[in-house]
Amino acid sequence: MNFETENMEFKSKVTDEIYKEIIAFANTNGGIIYVGIDDQGQVIGLTDVDKEYTRITNGIRDAIMPDVTMFVRFTIQENTVVKITVSEGSNKPYYLKAKGLKPSGVYVRQGTSSAPASPEQIRQLIKDNDGDSFELMISKNQLLTFEEASQAFHQYGVEFSKEKYNALGMVSMQNNLFTNLAYILSDQCEHTVKIAVFGDDSNTTFKDHKEFSGSIFKQLEGAFNYLKLCNKTASTFKGLERIEHSDYPEEAIREVLLNALVHRDYSFSGSIIINVNDKEMEVISIGGLLSGLSPDDIKNGISQPRNRNLAEVFHRLHLIESYGTGIRRIFHLYEGYSVQPRIDVTSNTFKIVLPNMNTIAKEETKDVVNEFVNELTPQMQQILEFIKEHGEIRELDIQDLLGVKQTRAYIVAKQMRDLGVIRVLGRGKNKIYKLND
Repeated sequence: MNFETENMEFKSKVTDEIYKEIIAFANTNGGIIYVGIDDQGQVIGLTDVDKEYTRITNGIRDAIMPDVTMFVRFTIQENTVVKITVSEGSNKPYYLKAKGLKPSGVYVRQGTSSAPASPEQIRQLIKDNDGDSFELMISKNQLLTFEEASQAFHQYGVEFSKEKYNALGMVSMQNNLFTNLAYILSDQCEHTVKIAVFGDDSNTTFKDHKEFSGSIFKQLEGAFNYLKLCNKTASTFKGLERIEHSDYPEEAIREVLLNALVHRDYSFSGSIIINVNDKEMEVISIGGLLSGLSPDDIKNGISQPRNRNLAEVFHRLHLIESYGTGIRRIFHLYEGYSVQPRIDVTSNTFKIVLPNMNTIAKEETKDVVNEFVNELTPQMQQILEFIKEHGEIRELDIQDLLGVKQTRAYIVAKQMRDLGVIRVLGRGKNKIYKLND
């Protein structure tokens, strides 16, 4: 009497359960299935062995994905039993076509039985088959659509069609299944970008927050547009000319967002985090620097992309010019400012912080005022105290405050303007002076 073992299975008749056994053996270490032998190892035979043989061979071809037939051999014993020899496959994981790449469709051998694979086992099978490059691994979700990606490619004048999937790295050349790159580009992508706006420098008081999901292209557009709304402007005057200054260079926002989306480690499920307050904007991406790189290397333009195919997609769309230039461009935009962007790296995160340019300017103005305050004449100090208390001062107020005539009031105000302490708004009777913040 024979017994079932880890690599031997008995089936008394042909049922769909046979396909699960074949999948389990192909996903594990191979094995043999005897059809026409019962669970006790007794030969009961098949009534029409030729018919059942044809049913099995056709069923394996139609029911199992990817194609496993090259790893399956058939023999007929004593004209009553079909022996199915299954070798370990090279295109794991194999699964039931009707169920898809999920536990109800993927089976592995556990002892003397074939059991549904856990999500962790499926992930490991994919990794073992495709290597460590996450974007090239087979996506667990194969029901993907690409409306957002199609619109993005069309917007940037690049062809996007099923014929291009292979060249882009969206499908595996081994089994024609969607890769994780396809998943990242798809409308079904569950990775997200979370943006929070805070009312304090310690990021504890929420003012607003948004979360962006879906295709990476949808996340890019949504997050960028929201950050533009958060990018306030301040005005200064040069004579009659009104000059507006944004808190952050729009190009710097674009670059830090692209850097986070292209280089993050998508094997982790966490979100890209962007925190904004009145002092700075910090962008935290999952995945530290690749081995051998330092923050100084990144500043110098050295880059080793974690997701080469994803970076190439963005390069094709002219969203990034070439690897490594984005970070250098950010630092160039802050050239001449007393506070510079900074990069903080841990083993699992990459953070870049953009200082608020208007906040820098205010701090520098305060320093200038403090520097000159000891040089101000008593009359200037009186004007300065009045403005601090009332927010502004008019020329008539200066005359009354100092007990001087119009000409002297004008001269004192002009001297303070030349020192950079105050600025003028309006003209004629409506002219007022404020602190130069």
